[in-house]
Formats: sequence, structure tokens, C-alpha cells
Amino acid sequence: MTSLRNYFLQGALLLLVLSGCKSKEEKAAVPDESPKQPNIVFIYMDDLGYGDLSSYGATELHTPNIDALAEGGVQFTNGYATSATCTPSRYAILTGRYPWRNKDAKILPGTAPLIISTDQLTVPKVLKEKGYATGIVGKWHLGLGSGNVNWNERVSPGPNEVGFDYSYILAATQDRVPTVYIDNGNVDGLDPNDPIEVSYKENFEGEPTGLDNPELTTMKWHHGHNNSIVNGIPRIGYMKGGEAAKWKDVDMADHFLVKAQEYVTAHKDEPFFLYYALQQPHVPRTPHPRFEGKSGMGPRGDVILEADWVVGEFVKTLENQGLLENTLIVFSSDNGPVVNDGYYDDSEEKLGKHTPAGVLRGGKYSLFEAGTRVPFITYWKGTIAPDKSDALVCQVDLLTSMAALVGSDKKGEDSENFLDTFMGKTDQGRKELVLEAGSRTAFRKGDWAMIPPYKGAALNKQVNIELGNDSEYQLYNLKEDLAQTKNVAKENPEKLQEMVEGFEAIRGENDLEIKELELK
Repeated sequence: MTSLRNYFLQGALLLLVLSGCKSKEEKAAVPDESPKQPNIVFIYMDDLGYGDLSSYGATELHTPNIDALAEGGVQFTNGYATSATCTPSRYAILTGRYPWRNKDAKILPGTAPLIISTDQLTVPKVLKEKGYATGIVGKWHLGLGSGNVNWNERVSPGPNEVGFDYSYILAATQDRVPTVYIDNGNVDGLDPNDPIEVSYKENFEGEPTGLDNPELTTMKWHHGHNNSIVNGIPRIGYMKGGEAAKWKDVDMADHFLVKAQEYVTAHKDEPFFLYYALQQPHVPRTPHPRFEGKSGMGPRGDVILEADWVVGEFVKTLENQGLLENTLIVFSSDNGPVVNDGYYDDSEEKLGKHTPAGVLRGGKYSLFEAGTRVPFITYWKGTIAPDKSDALVCQVDLLTSMAALVGSDKKGEDSENFLDTFMGKTDQGRKELVLEAGSRTAFRKGDWAMIPPYKGAALNKQVNIELGNDSEYQLYNLKEDLAQTKNVAKENPEKLQEMVEGFEAIRGENDLEIKELELK
């Protein structure tokens, strides 16, 4: 009887084991999860022109790492920032909203309050809802706090309050105070016994300035940059204290690269969004000694080569972490180029045959094409097929397009879904686009560009850039005249009327008070 009982017990155990094995086999046959959401990285340059990359026709500068993205992805020839200056473009790329809708979206001082509302839709908020980690490393320049910031306490609201889990930034620009890094709202490395004071109205007693103490400067100011001196460079605005926290300009590119690499490594096991906002080639151009003199065309050329190296090192990090084939990279610039933007740095004298705007007319601050038409590349190894596209695309459309990529139905106010275009699946882009330079706006539709009449100087002599101001309407056929050499408004009255009506349907009556461009 005992042996019979043992026989049945052994049989039952065998059935349990077989059942367990079968269960494991069945589980193994079922996919663990749906495919992982792709990582998304925006690499955003500062004042990089349409002609500054060898992939976009530069012959005097060689940019192999950025070129590799262009050659391996979709290189757009008709890609636009929304604005010819930095703050408005940065507002649009994150909010999917035209910056001229926000009267505060203009070049900001370092003490300006946050201009993105904390309840406003943003790219990081859309992605957070879909389980993404969200981070920003680099230039911010969208304001911080609510006014009267105390830099010795946590500064809020800022990037963390508009959707970024992680934020490591410079508040405004490299040429403006405060000249410190801000880590999730707190000044990095601040000594509480040496508090920071910042003002854009008046200097602090006893503090030297570029205007009064030129002997203390290592970089001579040309216009506007003659206030507090940090690292021998005169800046815009006044600052006192915070000595231990002040950045070293020549190390900035390396410093931000390390932060971006650390972010990727820390979040490699989850989908992440990184807004990597480089400071080059904005002034002051302070290449690391490794790159000083490397371009042969002064600091501006050197920092472009430095930025190209940085991009290469960052892409290597993605590759080394096994992430490159699951990461969409969008590369672009906030506006067009400027050579002399406030300092005597030999960039004009050593420019040689290089043309930062390529064949385009104008530059930063301008309503002509070079103000807003910029390098624009999408890259996703193994997913996006290499191509060159003439589709009209704009950074304002990234919010809605990235939402579509991750399965969200969220849309920005002015942002359209061009995911298939960004992915290289179609060459159909925007039908029309309102572009901005300061408080002035212009219109692109099809092959045509229209600039309404504006008072003011036609040329800003400080930066030597044509602004696009004229007493009459300007109309250009960009397919036939990309360099905008001939205004054909009078020969094409019907096309001009069509363009004006299309522009006003979006923009409304153009009755804003237009202010002269003031660079300081």
C-alpha cells in the first residue's frame, strides 16, 4: 500500500513539474513588453548659420560629426526656427506656440521672470505623461522666477516647473550675468558666505566694469558688453559675489557635455527626453585651448569646431550605451548667424572666404531668409533612411510631432503634426509659416516670402546685418531667387495680395508698435 501511495505522489509531483515547465514555456512565448519608446534628443545650437556646416555647403570649416547626422538622417534645406533671435525661438520649440503671441518672448535680461506659464503645454510635459524622464542641459534664456530673484535660494519657477525632471542650465546667455550654473534651481557651487547680487540697472559699489576698467579685460567690447567683468570678459548686466560658483568660459562646452553624458547614462534603462542646448557660437566665443586657433578664422570658427566635437562625443555616448538605434536626434539652431555681436574677437577679420549664411541674405535679427532658415536635421540610426528634403519644416511643429511619435494626442497652439516628414516618409511639409525678427513678422508660403513694410534702419551697422526693413512690401520667389536679390512685389500684384491675406489671416492686422533694434 505504501509503495502504491508513493507511486501516486511521484506521479502528482511529475505533473506539477511538467505543468510548471509548460507554464514557463507559455510565458516565454509571449513578448515581455511592447517595444520600448524611443529616446528623444534635441541638440540646439546658438546663432549657427545656414552656411556654417560643411554638410550645408561650408568649404572653409569641416564639421564631420554633425555632417554624419546629416548624411545618416534627413537633412532639411527648408528648415526654420520661428524667430531670428534666441528667446522667441526657444519659447516656440518647447511650447509649439508662435512667440509673437507672447509679448514677453523677446531677448531677455538674466533677471527676467519665467515667460512660459507653469500651466502651459510643453514638450517635456507631453513626454512625461507617456513615462519619459525629461532633462535640459545648457542654455535656458526663458526667464527664471517671478521677478526679483534671490540667487542665494532655490530659484523657482524655472525649467523644473514647466516639465523638466532634471535641469542644469545657464540662466540666460554666456555674455549676460549671472555667470553661474544652476542645478535644479540652485546655483551650483555657491558659497553662502559670498552671496550673489545681480542688477541690470546699476552697478554695485566698488565693482569694476568694462567701460571704466578696460585694463582689466582680456576681450575688448565692441557694443553693449561693458558692464561687470568675469574671467576678463566684460558682460551685459552687473553682478557681485558668488566667486566660487562662477563658470570658467573655456570649460563650458566640456562641462555641459559631461552633464549630458551623465544624464544619458543615468536614464539608459528608461525612455528619456534631453534638450541639449549648446552655447556655441554665441558670444563671447571662448574655445577651449584644445580648439583655439584650430579653424584659422578666429574664435567663431574655433567654437563651431568645438561644438562639432561635442556632438560627436555625445553621439558616441549614445552608441556606447547601446541607445543609438533607439534614439531620435533633432539637430538645429535657434536663429541665423552674426559675426560681430558685441566683442572685438577677430571673427570678422579672419572670416576669409567663409560665409556663415551661405547664399542667404541677412542674418540674426533679420527678416530675410538667413535670420530664420537654419540647419535642421533628424537622425535615427536604422529607422530614418538618409535623405535630403526640401519640405518646409519648422521647430514649432516638434511638440505635436513628438506627441504623435509617443502616442499622445496633445497638440500645440500653432504646432502641426509632421512626424512622417521628420521621419523621412514624405516630402510634404508646411503650407505656410509666420516668421519673426524682434516685433516684426513676415510670411512664407510655397516658394514665396513676403515682408510687410516696416519703418526703421535697413541695416544695423553694429552687427552689419540687413534687417529687412523697407517702406514698401517685399516679395521674393525663393525658388528662382534664394538670395532675395530682386523684390518682385510690383510685378506680381495678385501673388502679393494672396500673401498679404494669408499672412493677416494668421497674424491679424499688423498694427504693433515696432521698436528699433537695440543691442546692449
